[in-house]
Amino acid sequence: MKNKVVMIILAVALVLVLVGAYVLYDFLGKNVETDRLSVEENMEFEENGQQEQTQSSKQENEENKYTKAPDFTVYDEEGNAFRLSDFEGKPVVLNFWASWCGPCKLEMPDFDEAYGKYGEDIHFLMVNMTDGYQENVESAKEFIDDSGYSFPVYYDTDVDAARTYGVYSIPTTYFIDKDGYVIANGRGALDAETLQIGIDYIYDGGQQ
Repeated sequence: MKNKVVMIILAVALVLVLVGAYVLYDFLGKNVETDRLSVEENMEFEENGQQEQTQSSKQENEENKYTKAPDFTVYDEEGNAFRLSDFEGKPVVLNFWASWCGPCKLEMPDFDEAYGKYGEDIHFLMVNMTDGYQENVESAKEFIDDSGYSFPVYYDTDVDAARTYGVYSIPTTYFIDKDGYVIANGRGALDAETLQIGIDYIYDGGQQ
């Protein structure tokens, strides 16, 4: 009789554990989607010798609740230099990626689809982490060509962009409005729904 009672108690406990695990999994699963984007005011970025803030940019940040996106230089496949400030006037989706990064590959079809939809109105800066060791221009370009992606790719061969934004894990994405202010950022792979939320923050009055 005693053993039977113990067995019943253990069975009930097991059921409770399984139900609790399911509820927790369901709760966390729903929250993963919304927690991937962070909308931050007065965001701080690392400064290096080339990215020191001027007095005017400091004043701009004080007057705006969001942070002015720090400038950097990257290159296209032909070696032409581009600065983030060159794209001011339209919203910018700034994404850091590498061809060896599994989560980066996971989100790229959604980014390419978004580029096809918004490419006329939003600049997509797909910045490759071109460190010369794990990634070089040739390997990154080969991956993009083989995958058939149409979004523009830029190469961070000087590690200027990654250093300026403190990017140590990828993928990382920043959503920058047309005036050059960072409105939101996401770390880790973004699905289509979350990417759309980020775009809505910066496009056509979506800033919140």
